[in-house]
Amino acid sequence: MILSKETAAKTAELLVQINAIKLKPENPFTWASGWKSPIYCDNRIVLSHPSVRNELSKSMAQQIKELYPEVEVIAGVATGAIGIGMLVAQQLDLPFVYVRPEAKSHGRKNQIEGQLDENKKVVIVEDLISTGKSSLKAAEALRDSNAQLLGMIAIFTYGFSAADDNFKAEALTLHTLSDYDHLIEQAIASKYIDSDHLQTLKLWRLSPSTWNQ
Repeated sequence: MILSKETAAKTAELLVQINAIKLKPENPFTWASGWKSPIYCDNRIVLSHPSVRNELSKSMAQQIKELYPEVEVIAGVATGAIGIGMLVAQQLDLPFVYVRPEAKSHGRKNQIEGQLDENKKVVIVEDLISTGKSSLKAAEALRDSNAQLLGMIAIFTYGFSAADDNFKAEALTLHTLSDYDHLIEQAIASKYIDSDHLQTLKLWRLSPSTWNQ
């Protein structure tokens, strides 16, 4: 769920300002899930803009303080949320760890990097939610390490029902700064998206798993 309409609108405005939205209707993106998409929200670009990354990390940190005052550790999901997660941890003056998609095959063979003691209360930071599967793999790894998961906070979600179902199945609460509807609304207002693109994005949003097949 989005944290507030005001936060969602402001976050969407910032993402549009730095051109984090990428549109390729004629040559769609292919996601890890195999879905084809005419749009991609590249939140890694946030890290290259100091004022934007500061504002978003402060916003996430403030929300975490309000939602989870008992938090003891911030965990970022590799690789997209390592940077923003560390900034949030810095804002909160808390320890930071990050979670790889899989354990390394060499060295210490870690999946969780950093020091995470058992039974610590952890909030996961993510940059973007599509189906939620990769984010929930990180949550599983943390639970396997006996962390107490309080919840997850992300910059952006596409708002798919599949993600809602996946998070419910894993009993993990997700909050986001912004979502697809607010992002598209802001992109239209700023004339970043024209009427032709808007129709394509509406059709894709109706059935993302079968679009362009």
